[in-house]
Amino acid sequence: MLAGCVQPAMMPTIDAATIRVLDAVGIGARIAPGAGCCGAVSFHLDAQDEAVAQMRANVDAWWPLVQDRKIEAIVMNASGCGAMVKEYAHHLRHDPAYAQKAADIVALVKDVAEIVAPHAELLRSRLPSGTRASFHPPCTLQHWQGLRPLSEQLLVDLGFELQPFADKHLCCGSAGAYSVLNPDIALELRDRKLGAIAVGSPDVILSANIGCIGHLQSGTDTPVRHWVEVVDEQLRRAAQG
Repeated sequence: MLAGCVQPAMMPTIDAATIRVLDAVGIGARIAPGAGCCGAVSFHLDAQDEAVAQMRANVDAWWPLVQDRKIEAIVMNASGCGAMVKEYAHHLRHDPAYAQKAADIVALVKDVAEIVAPHAELLRSRLPSGTRASFHPPCTLQHWQGLRPLSEQLLVDLGFELQPFADKHLCCGSAGAYSVLNPDIALELRDRKLGAIAVGSPDVILSANIGCIGHLQSGTDTPVRHWVEVVDEQLRRAAQG
């Protein structure tokens, strides 16, 4: 059984759903004590010293588990965090106390879709078919990490009927701190994205980053959720009969 730790996100419900879905495919996971913000928000706000301090704190939290080989992966359920943590080795490369530790940690970082994808067939037999969904791939997922194809194929393999929409490659306007610092442009981008999605009349809008989820939800009555939450919900309904 593969063991991993989940990087805590801003919504505990997403963390809990992630742990349950991983458990459903035989992967034990936990949140490492002491792990916290990945540093991305501080980094976006040009608070570099604060961001690096947060990076070091996470390295300190994960390193005992990595060093003792108690985990095989560090699982990210927020693509913005995943993209940031995958660059820890770069940001800490000149720190003699952390450079090698960061490099070893980066080698273990996986988006939750990367972990679940090989087990899609196992889950598929327990999930319903035909949920009409639109998947908004966050910029940090598709452009930074290159995981849009894998994520979309995973959702299809899990039984979702993904509805196509125009300009999927464009930002939704959340963009880290951008929606706070530039609200007018951020809302324009949000409404453009939601207008494109609405053409497909989805029952739910799926995404993979808490910033995108919150930003899009602020402009629509259609539920906007992390895909792992929806999969978790469907698994629990199936278990209840």
